[in-house]
This record gives sequence, structure tokens and C-alpha cells, in this order.
Amino acid sequence: MVHSVSTIELLYWDGCPSHPEALRDLRAALDELGQPELEVALVEIATEEQATEYGFVGSPTLRIDGVDPLPPAEDEPPGLTCRVYRLRDGRYSPTPDPADLRDALRQLLPPSAQEA
Repeated sequence: MVHSVSTIELLYWDGCPSHPEALRDLRAALDELGQPELEVALVEIATEEQATEYGFVGSPTLRIDGVDPLPPAEDEPPGLTCRVYRLRDGRYSPTPDPADLRDALRQLLPPSAQEA
């Protein structure tokens, strides 16, 4: 059975300036995986109600078919805030580690999408 990616979303809150960088990193990772044509929907989260509805724990948040490939801690509350990621070298960052992002995408993208 062939699976396809139906939705890649980058959820963001305009109060955090890091979503353009996260979008660039995401597009670079998709390009590296041979899938530069996959669409990325930008979803602005503008209210606390939307944050709760979307389970939005901070900006930026990536979702593939509703799954966060770099999930936050289970007790992370939803809200309008800047998200913090841990880089592989232990430092904190407002965007995911590019290597972690690529590895996560490899796990969630359909195998056929990775054959270029």
C-alpha cells in the first residue's frame, strides 16, 4: 500500500520571530530528502483558544499529518509562547536541530517519498 503525506504544517505565533528560519530549515530538509515539491501550510495561531484547540505548545511547531515529529514533553501546556528546542550539542535553540529534523522527517515521510 502506498502512503502519501497529506499535510505538512508549520504552526507559528507571530510573537516569535523564529518561524521563517524554521521554514527555511524545513524546506532544506525536504530538499535533502528529495521532496522539495511537498507543500508546507503555514498556520498562524493567534489566540490562546486556538493554542488550546491545536495543542500548540509554542512557535514554531511542525506537524506532519497531525504528528509533531519532535514532540515536546507530555506535560508541556498549550499557549502563545516561543518554543525551545534542544540541539544535539546540548545548546538551546528557537528552532529544531537540522539533523534531528531530517531524522524525524525520514521516519514520518512515506518510504516512496524518500526515493529520489
